[in-house]
Amino acid sequence: MNIYPILAALRRHKASVLLIVLQIALTLAIVANAFFIIGHSIERMRRTSGLDENGLIFIFQKLPVVTGDDATVTEKIDALQRADLQAIRNLPDVQDAAASRSFPLLVDDDDVGDISLDADRKGKFVHAAYYYGDEHLRATFGARLIAGRDFFASEIRHGHALPGSPVIIVSKSLADQLFPNGNALGQTVYQDGKPATIVGIVARLQTPTLDDSHWANNSVIEPLRKDAFWTGYVARARSGRTAEAIRDIHKALFALNPMRHMPPGAGIHPVSEQRTGAYDDERGIALLMGVICIILLSVTAAGIVGLTSFWVGQRHRQIGVRRALGARKIDILRYFQIEILLIAGSGAVIGALCAVGLNAWLMKHYEMMHLPLFYIATGVFAMLVLGQAAVLVPARRASNVPPVVATRSV
Repeated sequence: MNIYPILAALRRHKASVLLIVLQIALTLAIVANAFFIIGHSIERMRRTSGLDENGLIFIFQKLPVVTGDDATVTEKIDALQRADLQAIRNLPDVQDAAASRSFPLLVDDDDVGDISLDADRKGKFVHAAYYYGDEHLRATFGARLIAGRDFFASEIRHGHALPGSPVIIVSKSLADQLFPNGNALGQTVYQDGKPATIVGIVARLQTPTLDDSHWANNSVIEPLRKDAFWTGYVARARSGRTAEAIRDIHKALFALNPMRHMPPGAGIHPVSEQRTGAYDDERGIALLMGVICIILLSVTAAGIVGLTSFWVGQRHRQIGVRRALGARKIDILRYFQIEILLIAGSGAVIGALCAVGLNAWLMKHYEMMHLPLFYIATGVFAMLVLGQAAVLVPARRASNVPPVVATRSV
């Protein structure tokens, strides 16, 4: 089909064509970035923590207040924790339990530091998050040990949360960044200048925060029970017995010491519940972006339908003349499809440039990541398909105009 008559017809409707082109461009710019945000949010929600989350339970509480000097209080708190853990481990529906206030998906845990290859951190170093727990922590987490061993009971300290244990277990991500040759096991690294030997490596262990940076899986397990009035435990229930284990843990803890406190926001929760709550913001953002995309696409489609319907009404007699001169229905249909394809294509080109510009602005002001070309290409394709779908009904109506219409005004 000759494009020149189509371009000539579009030049006679410059204002309406320009409005649709700008509408398509704006829709593409917003939708491409919105798709990227939705995809990124879904990817974050689907990422694995590295733990066996099925049957895993998190317990957070405030222990009863004890008095004495600092050393006495520390010992009393540790005694309370050890008694709690033993009571939990003795339950029939519990496989194991460990002391730990740090847990993936807690969102607000900020116990982080640097792991380096030298004491003064002049060489290579990586950022990492710390988990503190006893010799039961790795197994209770269900983090897969791919090299080395767990902590020995004799290696567990208790006190304040300060990196500096002589032995540590690290995630594979951290080990690979420090030792790309894969020889991390048994190596000495430095935590804030203090030496530690890597005795174990787990396949994956997400940091407690929801950070999605390059160090999101750089984790270190320290052999330490943190002595604090606000304390946490993790427990692993036997298969299919999570609800019963939660009920029995609550009873056992309060039977042991009814003065403990579990206010709202604390308590005993399965990890599945923690995961759902941790990604509420991500889920809300994805839903909001989805609604925005649907509205924009619907408005753009309606604009194309309205414009094409208006043109069909204006060109009713011209269409009849073309039919009388031998034009087939498919020729009329193709005419309007190519017309909208040219409009949508122009809008898509401008929209692609706007999408890149909008992404650059978001990167500058809101720490947005770089928009991959895949999302721009997807947006362009979506605009072209949307244009063809929107024009189909009015174009089919135009193709059904009979040749006799050409004689009605003669």
